[in-house]
Order: sequence, then structure tokens, then C-alpha cells
Amino acid sequence: MKLSARNILKGKVVKIVTGAVNSEVTIELPGGPQLVSIITNGSVESLALKEGQEAYAVIKASNIMVGVD
Repeated sequence: MKLSARNILKGKVVKIVTGAVNSEVTIELPGGPQLVSIITNGSVESLALKEGQEAYAVIKASNIMVGVD
């Protein structure tokens, strides 16, 4: 797999919550932090995602916002 994104994090799918159109996929990274992504149910199906399997979180963003109180 080759991607232009620079942030590719390998982890394990620990939870998939399926909704009417989209699914919430939680990936646990080594050491315990978790990332949550909302993807279409079609993507979950085409990737054959299952809890317990290894997967990659791929992050590509051109902007990062910073805020303070």
C-alpha cells in the first residue's frame, strides 16, 4: 500500500457501531490511545472490517485548528 498521506497509524479495530448510513469505527493504537472514525457502511463492508483485526488509521489534513479558552 502506497499513500500520499504522511500519518499512517497501525492499530486494532476494537469497536464498530453500525448506524443507518454510517459506522463508527474505533481503532486502538499501541499503548492504548484510541482513534474514532465515521465511515460509510459500504466502506466497512468493502474493507471487511471486523472487531479484533488489524487496520490502519490514515490521516490527511491540510489544516489543523488550534483553540484556547
